[in-house]
Amino acid sequence: MPQSALISVQLQENGLNVVGQGLWTSEHAAFLEQEVDAATARYPDPEGVTIDLSGIQRMDTFGVLLLERLLQSWTHGNHAPRVIGLADRFKVLEQEVERGADQPRPPARHREKGLELLGHQVVSMARDAVVLLNFVGAVMAAMMRVAVRPRTFRFTSMVAQMDRVGLRAVPIIILITFLIGCIIAQQGIFHFSSFGAAIYVVDMVGVLVLRELGVLIVAIMLAGRSGSAYTAELGSMRMREEMDALRVMGFDPIEVLVVPRLVALIIALPLLAFIGSMSALIGGGLVCWMYGDIPPDVFMSRLKLAIDLDQFEVGMYKAPFMAATIGLVACMEGMRVGGSAESLGTRTTASVVKAIFLVIVMDGLFAIFFASINM
Repeated sequence: MPQSALISVQLQENGLNVVGQGLWTSEHAAFLEQEVDAATARYPDPEGVTIDLSGIQRMDTFGVLLLERLLQSWTHGNHAPRVIGLADRFKVLEQEVERGADQPRPPARHREKGLELLGHQVVSMARDAVVLLNFVGAVMAAMMRVAVRPRTFRFTSMVAQMDRVGLRAVPIIILITFLIGCIIAQQGIFHFSSFGAAIYVVDMVGVLVLRELGVLIVAIMLAGRSGSAYTAELGSMRMREEMDALRVMGFDPIEVLVVPRLVALIIALPLLAFIGSMSALIGGGLVCWMYGDIPPDVFMSRLKLAIDLDQFEVGMYKAPFMAATIGLVACMEGMRVGGSAESLGTRTTASVVKAIFLVIVMDGLFAIFFASINM
């Protein structure tokens, strides 16, 4: 059917007569919209309008929108166009379009600035803190139930998680901490040599690695490696309604999914921190030998004078608390995932960022605490 036959407008004695026929669909959108605009512009204020749609063979949402445009353009006061011949199967579509047009538009979003943005961020942080506290309480309750009934503990699941977050992370932990030790020693030698105090690089490497950087670097790496994995796994289970299935079967998802992962991380992180600290010391010793002319026997003897058991204990004391923080944040964000892939990505990103932030804050608090007790 030619496009010129889709709509015709005739001015008669009793008013304006508009005849529509054929296919009022998006395929003919350009022609129909042009004709409708031309008709409303040519006859802006007709006395009476009759729109005959008995010849319409097919109409989609675009055709209904054009019809609504005609009706609105020629409606003045109590005088509205009269529509005749519209098939019943198209009236349902017209009613749906009218219902959507009657709904109020959502308020326009404005860009937050200054104090308003700061206020929203503070409120969001407070809400996250409340959610985290509630989750910590739920996890502690689940652990107490496991302690009362040890048979319910998923030991196999814990061992599998230890293999994933612990054993498989050993190569990358050794590599990164080794490089960190090398960099610290090289920078120390470069600057201390100008004062003739290159030997004190051994003290710096030993104290920094055992007290701070060894456990901190390992914790940050596990937050990015294992924390994101925990969030993605639990988030995927939530999206596929596997957690709802566990509840229907009478299991607590926190007891089944969270507790084994949390225990595995608490056990694995101190072991990885120890391995990482030794790797960093080896890297620092090699650089001192090759770059600073400090033989290994001199390095070891100076290291024994510079550090004691307290330096090692300080780093090990931090490790379980950092592991618990990473595991709690990662599992909490995984349990908060919605039903979309965007939500999964957002929560995974938030998990890594929050875990690293809390680990660094915790490290600072521990530093203040141990300094206050002269340890």
